[in-house]
Amino acid sequence: MNSERYSHILKRGVAEIISEREIIQQLQSGKQLVLKQGFDPSAPDIHLGHVVGLRKLRQFQELGHKIILIVGDWTARIGDPSGKSITRPMLTPREIKTNAQTYMKQFFKVVDKDKTQVMWQSEWYDNFSLDDIIKLTSKFTVAQLLAREDFNQRYTAGNPICLTELLYPLLQGYDSVAISSDIEFGGIDQKFNCLLGRDLQQMWGQAPQQVFLVPLLIGTDGSQKMSKSLNNQIGIDEPPREMYGKVMSLPDSLIIDYFKLTTDVSNKEIAEYQKQLKTHSVNPMNIKKRLAHNIVNQFHGKQAANKAEQSFTKIFQRRELPEEVPEYSFAASYTQNELYHVNITSTLLREGIVKSNSELRRLIAQGAIELDGIKINNNIISVRNGSILKVGKHNFIKIAIK
Repeated sequence: MNSERYSHILKRGVAEIISEREIIQQLQSGKQLVLKQGFDPSAPDIHLGHVVGLRKLRQFQELGHKIILIVGDWTARIGDPSGKSITRPMLTPREIKTNAQTYMKQFFKVVDKDKTQVMWQSEWYDNFSLDDIIKLTSKFTVAQLLAREDFNQRYTAGNPICLTELLYPLLQGYDSVAISSDIEFGGIDQKFNCLLGRDLQQMWGQAPQQVFLVPLLIGTDGSQKMSKSLNNQIGIDEPPREMYGKVMSLPDSLIIDYFKLTTDVSNKEIAEYQKQLKTHSVNPMNIKKRLAHNIVNQFHGKQAANKAEQSFTKIFQRRELPEEVPEYSFAASYTQNELYHVNITSTLLREGIVKSNSELRRLIAQGAIELDGIKINNNIISVRNGSILKVGKHNFIKIAIK
């Protein structure tokens, strides 16, 4: 590789490498490296936050190196405690298997399926005995594990830490031993776990893996890392229009980070966008539309991206209705002067437009629900047959009185 290629792989979209010098030596050796990244199917669907690391794996894959994606069907039962202030609820094997099925389909929207090996933790942990667990846990002290920032904060605050959570980094670390990985990839919040994997490899007589850490992608709320549990994710399997709309809802401050972490747009072009945003010489929406089109194109193709952009322009810039508006039935309590009085709660919950009464109340309080273009302030409203209800930024509903 030339220096420009090295820079693109080892610098752009990278938080930290341990150790960069050794990775460069490995790349120059001509040896096919074993690259590892684990994914806990704790919730269905892969989002753009996962894609940041997968894109890096794809770049190494294009150089001829071997990728092993590990489905954490054991660690998912515990739940990754990284950055968590409370213990996660344990998942059942059935829930994990269901979630993993979507992962298996979506991995290959980013990495090359023919050059990727998928392994499940159960391939080695199903045969683990009590003796194996004792041997693994004897390698580290409780003090070493409590040195991890999130554990330390919880311990200091007097919040409970389950023994299973202390097992989590050991189990993730042993994955590296099981497959003899050369490099482990993960988010910057995985640093402790990845370094622990290095230690375990040396204890088992293996060469220590290098650690390749990528930044955490901030979600659509503009403040916290992208996570399905926080409902701030952009799923890679979401419909094109929804994906496009979510990108357009990002704060302007995230535009450049998203270009760097989720696209192949050149550094030169990104630098120009950054300059334009800093000098206010361009409307940020125009650059964000390029970002949204690029991301939708990656996962749905150019035609779908074009249609999503046209739909966004029509609905949100021209304030026109979408071409197709689904019709849902609402029960009227009584009629007066051709107006029907309805409680919108049951229909919105039944159709999955809102997930709970509290979400509905929050949307109303935020002015995020409109009836025929006018914000409502109550869940009981007066409507006409055929009125249009807009819920949030993307859901349009035609009201049919039954």
